[in-house]
Amino acid sequence: MTYRIAYTDDAAAERRSLAAERRKLFENGMAALAQDPYGCGSSAVRGDRDRRDATIGNIAFITCLVSVSVVTVTVVKLVPLP
Repeated sequence: MTYRIAYTDDAAAERRSLAAERRKLFENGMAALAQDPYGCGSSAVRGDRDRRDATIGNIAFITCLVSVSVVTVTVVKLVPLP
């Protein structure tokens, strides 16, 4: 099952700020996360299985919420890495 990826306004703005080449690598990493939001090196935040942190393609660090009922991963925070 592939999860839909959604972004909060702040996370979407950070995503748009990535240089084209870095954004492509980021999108590839997010595509992998959409296939397995509980894997791909993500980890639960404070014991909450559906609130996850992950580093995506050495491009950005994200915090996301997994919603199984609507098959969506919502990125609530995106921090580009140097």
